[in-house]
Amino acid sequence: MSTYQRIVLASRPQGDVTPDNFRLETVEIPAITDGQVLVRNHYLSLDPYMRGRMSDAKSYAAPQPLNETMIGGTVGEVIASNNPKFAVGDFVVGMFGWSEIGVSDGALLRKVDGKVIPPSAYLGAVGMPGMTAWYGFNHILKAKPGETVVVSSASGAVGSVVGQLAKLKGCRAVGIAGGGEKCDYVVNTLGFDACVDYKAGNLEGDLAAATPDGVDAIFENVGGAVFDAALARTNAFARVALCGMIAGYNGEDIPLRNARLLLTNRITVQGFIVTEHLDLWPQGLSELGGLVATGKLQFRESVADGLAQAPDAFIGLLKGKNFGKQLVKMI
Repeated sequence: MSTYQRIVLASRPQGDVTPDNFRLETVEIPAITDGQVLVRNHYLSLDPYMRGRMSDAKSYAAPQPLNETMIGGTVGEVIASNNPKFAVGDFVVGMFGWSEIGVSDGALLRKVDGKVIPPSAYLGAVGMPGMTAWYGFNHILKAKPGETVVVSSASGAVGSVVGQLAKLKGCRAVGIAGGGEKCDYVVNTLGFDACVDYKAGNLEGDLAAATPDGVDAIFENVGGAVFDAALARTNAFARVALCGMIAGYNGEDIPLRNARLLLTNRITVQGFIVTEHLDLWPQGLSELGGLVATGKLQFRESVADGLAQAPDAFIGLLKGKNFGKQLVKMI
């Protein structure tokens, strides 16, 4: 194996992301120097934040450069090492992006055990999405037993973990998802108390029926009408963990009709970026890993086969076509 494939950002989207925004390239595998390791990536994580990075608008992070490997989390196997901290055969989590191969000095690699927990889970429930859920739930929502927690995109990689953490805490967990199949999964497999299908055409009424005692905490991944409906049900001193606004990822305006309730109900709204809290990752990942290993935290994956399928899988993710964590299997 002397070459590998990678996908670069070829152009910035104007509205919806299209396959033409990406380019698949074949490049030579570099020789590693002292202190470096060579990693064969097994799985690539696809996540909504990538849409924001594709834009050059001002944001919390620098834009994805054109003609360079698309950003993304990976899990893979060390296949060559000049670093005493890593041996051939070690499984590692890194940020090698949309690429079959990665080279690192080891500074940003995390060694993981793929025997007890499947390697792919380190990109989902025991990775960045899981940590996003863990941090938002524990450090922003701070929900107490008996409180009602509403989670949008409840069948997704982040939302599914939030709801399960809420149930473990003794809360009432109410999900919002798109379609009957996803809502059935949220209730019957993940253990939420209820799930509202926003595609059924009665979002506000169905959410009111599912939250008879109002809403004390909102974990928001979507924005737009979904967030508005949840705000309409809030109790006094409700908390909102603002994780994502996928309804506006293509640059659309995101109206907020119920903004007055932010004042009326003295609501605390906090946006957050989980990578700004790396000091808490060891604790959070340890707790999440224990829950997955003991079967107390369930997860589901949508897996595209082969790096060339990544653009279509990513576009599908932005349109809600995935079910659970969206991955690309590269080996």
